[in-house]
Amino acid sequence: MYDLIIVGGGPAGLTAGIYAQRALLKVILLEREMIGGQIALSDVIENYPGFPSISGMDLMQKFEEHARGFGLEIKMANVENISVTDDAKVLKTSEGELRTKAVIIATGAKPRKLGVPGEKELTGKGVSYCATCDGPFFRNQTIVVVGGGDTAVKEAVYLSKIAAKVYLVHRRDKLRAEKILQEKAINSDKIEILWSHVLLEIKGENGVDAAVVKNLKTEEETTLDVHGAFIFVGINPTTDFVDVEKDDGRFIISNPKMETSVPGIFVAGDCRNTPLLQVSTAVGDGATAAFIAENYIDGLE
Repeated sequence: MYDLIIVGGGPAGLTAGIYAQRALLKVILLEREMIGGQIALSDVIENYPGFPSISGMDLMQKFEEHARGFGLEIKMANVENISVTDDAKVLKTSEGELRTKAVIIATGAKPRKLGVPGEKELTGKGVSYCATCDGPFFRNQTIVVVGGGDTAVKEAVYLSKIAAKVYLVHRRDKLRAEKILQEKAINSDKIEILWSHVLLEIKGENGVDAAVVKNLKTEEETTLDVHGAFIFVGINPTTDFVDVEKDDGRFIISNPKMETSVPGIFVAGDCRNTPLLQVSTAVGDGATAAFIAENYIDGLE
């Protein structure tokens, strides 16, 4: 039996692993897709202390090297569900069943879909949720970006360095992103912001040929001649496999100690009900969760 199993290999999970390993706990980290999580797909991070500018992939490689350097065991496996018995938490995974005294859920979140016609059919054929992954395919072409938060605006600025023109579609009359990101987008001669607009449809057969947008104030619909559509309208947490208290958006509810509604199950990072989703906050969550989990485990003995 493990002392602690960490589910998720992003910044929160890797930080929890470092702290748990230093506490000499018997611990394993499970990740189903890619070490580093969604942030590894980010082109540039400029607000993580100590690194004025670094790619998400490079930063997460440093996290992973740090964790492995302390001897953290990392295994690729998908956790299908977690059950609670009198003496253990039992994780049913794609690689078999594991038992542990405590669990930290650090599974992060996935990009939210718009649900408009053409989106599903053209995903991977011009519709994307990752500018770093797919941006280079649209060099010197016209594309549309949907969203108004940090991710949408940051990726629009990044894509403007590649594409000939970027339409930034935002349903409100002002952006929600950091002021420094807003300035970059507004001052770019390659980004046209369509205020108070929504995306209605993405058209194309084997690729994106056009995007239909609607002005929410005038009700006027316009067809944009674009060859790529990048969607950044929020995230959905990866939490369906665990039965703990969640909010309406399925984010796990916790107290400041990262404790969930089930004793011995802790949470950290973007899958938690928290007002700020950043690498720095995920790191703090992971450290706190590991520390409190250690106290919980000590209390069982």
